[in-house]
Amino acid sequence: MAKTKFVLTPNPTFKAKVNIPIPGASPEPVEFIFKHRNKDDYLEWAKNLEGKDEVDMILEIATGWELADPFDRESVERMIQGYIGSARAIFDAYVFQQTNAKLGN
Repeated sequence: MAKTKFVLTPNPTFKAKVNIPIPGASPEPVEFIFKHRNKDDYLEWAKNLEGKDEVDMILEIATGWELADPFDRESVERMIQGYIGSARAIFDAYVFQQTNAKLGN
């Protein structure tokens, strides 16, 4: 696997797997395309999370996913309604990637 070359200007998006909890089964990994935020933008975004609707929150942090369904308000709402823990899993994965990105191999 080719090594990623470090650059001072990050890509505007990044991909990350999110383990979507499935009742009665193992979590299912779904790849999301997330929006990168610099430190100042991230802190500003984080300050304004209180009271946000889960769908809006997800649409603010992601631009797509690997599912056959379109990444839009209706599909995100269907996921959140069908898989109650999915919104938290997506949010947690985004925060982890933004603040603790992979270190090491």
